[in-house]
Amino acid sequence: MSIAVRRLLLAWIGLIALLALTVGLAFLPLGAAKPAAAYLIATAKAALVLWYFMELRREGGLPRLAAGAGFVWLSVLLVLTAADFLSRN
Repeated sequence: MSIAVRRLLLAWIGLIALLALTVGLAFLPLGAAKPAAAYLIATAKAALVLWYFMELRREGGLPRLAAGAGFVWLSVLLVLTAADFLSRN
């Protein structure tokens, strides 16, 4: 088994483990911390996909900057959505 196949297999196993963590989290009574934990797990999944399957680890600065800007923009949208939701009656 080549090193590239081994890396992809480990990334896939990591995604499956994060999926199991997400399913397990759905059954825990965490209250208000549940969405934050779910977003954190989803961010970790997206980072794994970007790093290994989209091969951002091999790219230079500009594609990494674009991916980081996408994460920042998504964070801004989630924070603004949460602020709108929490400010309503």
